[in-house]
Amino acid sequence: MTSLIAVHPVFEATWPFVADHLLTLWQRQGPVQLVRLADDDQRPLHAAVPDLTKIERLITLCVSVTVETLSRLPKLGEAALMREYGPLGDSAVEAVLKARGIKTYQHLSEGFWGPSVSEFGLALTLNGLRRIPQTYTAMMRSHDVWRYEPPGGHGRPGARGAQFGDDSHFTNGTVEGKRVRIVGAGNIASRYASVMHMLGADVAAWDPFAAEPAFHRAGARREHYLERLVQDADIFAPMVPLMDSTRGLVTRQHIYALPKGCLVILVTRALICDMVALRERVLADEIALGADVFDVEPLRLDDPLLGRPNVVHTPHNAGRTKEANFRWAHMLVEQFLPR
Repeated sequence: MTSLIAVHPVFEATWPFVADHLLTLWQRQGPVQLVRLADDDQRPLHAAVPDLTKIERLITLCVSVTVETLSRLPKLGEAALMREYGPLGDSAVEAVLKARGIKTYQHLSEGFWGPSVSEFGLALTLNGLRRIPQTYTAMMRSHDVWRYEPPGGHGRPGARGAQFGDDSHFTNGTVEGKRVRIVGAGNIASRYASVMHMLGADVAAWDPFAAEPAFHRAGARREHYLERLVQDADIFAPMVPLMDSTRGLVTRQHIYALPKGCLVILVTRALICDMVALRERVLADEIALGADVFDVEPLRLDDPLLGRPNVVHTPHNAGRTKEANFRWAHMLVEQFLPR
């Protein structure tokens, strides 16, 4: 069994660890060749690799494959012809592959970054509850954050006290006991829900398209109405992909129905929410925000969301871990026939 992986730098600008991991996985099964094209090399595969006669398995990553290329691959039995997202999408090539009975594969889901994004959501949640980034920054400017004495040195209910630095105006403290309300029950949302459940939260989720077992596995109670989901949220996490059907799914009415002090977590796409309404409530100090995604990216350096005491922000990097790259490779390779 002779296998070939061909990758263009355009692909590795998005997925820099995939090709090498594909090589590692296939090396356990037999001879395999990894070919990297140069930055300006737009040639089809058969021009970049002249001798393809022995290749039986093929993965291309943003490398052009034509009908002529397939004619140079007489032994090809399995192939995945991929772009950064999705298959190559050449109808003429697809017709030849089908006519020759060559098995073809592509990604069937986006589960490869589910763990990375859901764990990042957990991190934003914990940082939002405990104000870790704000105190980290404040420690470098002043000793004030070390002073836990209440105003005037006299104890007052809910005021600062011994080693208590949380902000009582917003959801704070532990995950345990919090009402966590999640929009979605897919790869990311269900993982986030299961961790929140494990940490002792009361978890409910709304997803009209998910099967009942998705909620059971996540430890979440199924809520049938989004209008009801938002009413008692301590932590609100809309975690669905952005599509035509989900754009603006969380409306202005939903945002304004969130209880005062609620912590909102955004890690998939911001525009599933009415961001005008969300900004209004955050800037009015009515709710807190932990966000990796925004309505405008990159945020202007003078954006009023930046540096606020009730906002934790990161620059849209929740999903891009080495592990997500490895998982991308594994989920593709495992579709090929066992060797």
